[in-house]
Amino acid sequence: MKQPVSFKPLEFERITAEEQAHAVAAFERRMKSRRSVRKFSPEPVPIELIESAIRTASSAPSGANQQPWRFVVVTDPDAKRRIREAAEAEEKENYERRFPDEWLEALEPFGTDWHKEFLETAPYLIAVFRIDYGLEGERKIKHYYVQESVGLACGFLLAALHLAGLATLCHTPSPMGFLCEILERPKNERPFLLIPVGYPAPDAEVPVIGKKTLDQVRVVR
Repeated sequence: MKQPVSFKPLEFERITAEEQAHAVAAFERRMKSRRSVRKFSPEPVPIELIESAIRTASSAPSGANQQPWRFVVVTDPDAKRRIREAAEAEEKENYERRFPDEWLEALEPFGTDWHKEFLETAPYLIAVFRIDYGLEGERKIKHYYVQESVGLACGFLLAALHLAGLATLCHTPSPMGFLCEILERPKNERPFLLIPVGYPAPDAEVPVIGKKTLDQVRVVR
């Protein structure tokens, strides 16, 4: 049986209603400006920004505080090239054979295809892995709410990178098993998300889109 954890008083700063309104509005404005970028500049980015963002992501809540995530930061040009080649092979198969017509129709307005140059151009790729179970020797330690926990951590990560003035993209080539092989991950880790990170290219463009209104997404009972 596990030993119970110790407890300490909560460190919580109560701020005024005015400060609350200002803080949440400022965060809303910043996050509304985040866009998915597919054209990156090769300009170097300080690694300290990436490390700070990952520390922020690691502070996300998780089931039983098991923290079932791994963030693999890829900078090696050869590794990025291999990841691009593998991702494009899967995506070419998806676009030409696997994707149903409904999905292709949904993607058509955005002009995406199987070419993924950004996987080599972006100075960093952050490959996020979910740790489905812990290992103590050969004994498996069950992890709980893995999908939800890693999703929360990725949200923290994207927000932190955006606040650092960096561009990102949530890329999910399917299937992503090649990441385990290229990045030499153990058997209990599975790819969850691949995030190119860097500065946007000077000619980067994004589609003109809208978001659902508050009344469309919120229900008060």
